[in-house]
Amino acid sequence: MPPPLTPPSEPVRVRVPAKINLALMVGRVGEDGYHPLATLFQAVSLHDDVVAAPAPAGEFSVTMSGEAEGVGDGPDNLAVRAARLLAEDHGVADQVGAALSVRKSIPVAGGMAGGSADAAGALLACSVLWDLDVEPDGLGALGARLGADVPFALLGGTALGTGRGDVLAPVLTSGCFHWVLALSDEGLSTPAVFRRFDELGLGREPEELDVADELMNALRTGDAPALARAVHNDLAPAALDLRPDLEATLRRGEELGALTGIVSGSGPTVAFLCVDESAAIDLSTQLARLPRVRAVRRARGPAQGARLIS
Repeated sequence: MPPPLTPPSEPVRVRVPAKINLALMVGRVGEDGYHPLATLFQAVSLHDDVVAAPAPAGEFSVTMSGEAEGVGDGPDNLAVRAARLLAEDHGVADQVGAALSVRKSIPVAGGMAGGSADAAGALLACSVLWDLDVEPDGLGALGARLGADVPFALLGGTALGTGRGDVLAPVLTSGCFHWVLALSDEGLSTPAVFRRFDELGLGREPEELDVADELMNALRTGDAPALARAVHNDLAPAALDLRPDLEATLRRGEELGALTGIVSGSGPTVAFLCVDESAAIDLSTQLARLPRVRAVRRARGPAQGARLIS
């Protein structure tokens, strides 16, 4: 039986980033129903804010705000599940509670790991709120039980993910990369994109799950044009098959001066890499006029992982 915890008093605020997959290599689905991956994550400066406030023991709730349409606030919400899992794992579920609030800026069902970011934010916020003795690796291991992208949302920066994407190795980068994100009115279900991927027979063999050296070198030298030539997403054909309109957005962004465009993760967010901040500002202004683009966001990468804010 763990010793009684001192009742918390002040809310804890955490900011957690979105991600872009600079490379996403996807293997054939395994007997366990999962696809082996080799993916290169980059955290970008588009964030959700998660606040954990004291609540009666055993009570876990969440209030959603911002761009949160379609996100439930019940027990299946990833942030609530994260808080409960943390409490149960530390044997204090009958001693602590949390009233969570999430203000979303990361698009829902947009291929940028918004739900995973919220889970990561809840893990960090509640570990501080409850004054738990837990190391970053411990939070990451718990996060992996909630979703493959959660450990990276905690880590941030740029990292190579293998296995299901949750086995992480930080990657050295130089400088800053400028992104313009074209958001869609309608999200794409990640399971639906993977199902279409399987139907199209696109899975790689195990020996093909490797990130190109050219991409690693571009990150190490801060060379945006070289990075643009090396980015790749195996899920893009499946996402474009389900959402053919994204092809026109990709083409138009490159016509307007982007170095390249890529479907972010399982989509439908399209991420355009620009040569510098000025080019990103110009591109965002022009993309915002397209009728098929709901909203445009500018972001920089790499960004910090989940962190406490005042």
